[in-house]
Amino acid sequence: MHVVHFFENKTAILNQLLIRIPSVDENIQLKGRKAKVVDIIQLDERHYHINVLFEKIVKKQALTKDLGKKKR
Repeated sequence: MHVVHFFENKTAILNQLLIRIPSVDENIQLKGRKAKVVDIIQLDERHYHINVLFEKIVKKQALTKDLGKKKR
């Protein structure tokens, strides 16, 4: 078992005990969001720091209609 720390821009996202360590450029899913492994740093035999890049979330804009006067 390996202790894996996931980071995005020096912010800790998740810590897990994993048997298999993800490889560089592998697409993974963390906390329900799609991410891509950018870099892997091995601290010692069991500890790894993995830098990930999350996929940008595109928010849809609400429909804005000018209804004029409000109906009572």
